[in-house]
Amino acid sequence: MIPWLADDTPFPPFECALRSPNGLLAAGGDLSERRLLQAYRHGIFPWFNPGDPILWWSPDPRMVLIPCEFKLSRSLTKILRNSDYEVRVDTSFEQVMRACAAPRDGHSGTWINEDMIAAYCALHSLGYAHSVETWMDGKLVGGLYGMALGRMFYGESMFSTVSNASKIALAHLARQLERWQFGMIDCQMNTPHLATLGAREIQRSEFIARLQELVHCEPAINWQFDTDLFA
Repeated sequence: MIPWLADDTPFPPFECALRSPNGLLAAGGDLSERRLLQAYRHGIFPWFNPGDPILWWSPDPRMVLIPCEFKLSRSLTKILRNSDYEVRVDTSFEQVMRACAAPRDGHSGTWINEDMIAAYCALHSLGYAHSVETWMDGKLVGGLYGMALGRMFYGESMFSTVSNASKIALAHLARQLERWQFGMIDCQMNTPHLATLGAREIQRSEFIARLQELVHCEPAINWQFDTDLFA
């Protein structure tokens, strides 16, 4: 059994998370700013299907991308040196979330429901949640969104309607976070796509220990990306 959270119930220790399904820690609670910030500071994130209660996760191992370990293929390097795209930051946060929520690959469902969109848009308005966007010919064609606390970034979701558009956004994010001395990008779960870009698994205990250092670092930044990242 996993604990049920009332609005004021603290999260249980991460060691209490289930092994199957991997990392399920608690259910219930809410998506308030206070609850979400508390979760991220402890390496916990919400993930649940529409109609289900809120589920909170802390998987072991944890997929992370160290910014300096982002893998640039030759083909992506050529694309990044091309001037046919523009990367913007925080100009269309809700639009990015809704694009991430759109059905893809023949699947009709999404875990990014209206409550999630409202919650993260509120965090965006407070300066915690951010979007990195790829634009071509004046159209949003790819991007990602996530959370930043201290010198830690938590990736939530990516989308692309044009080949490599999400990779362009992630490449710029990784390069900028490296300059800002961020220690990790949390990728949550292992996916082959992220592994090809340099993400790797680490033990949850290592993740939490490093996380506790990073979230207490002086936060960077006005979230304006340098213009010479791939000059």
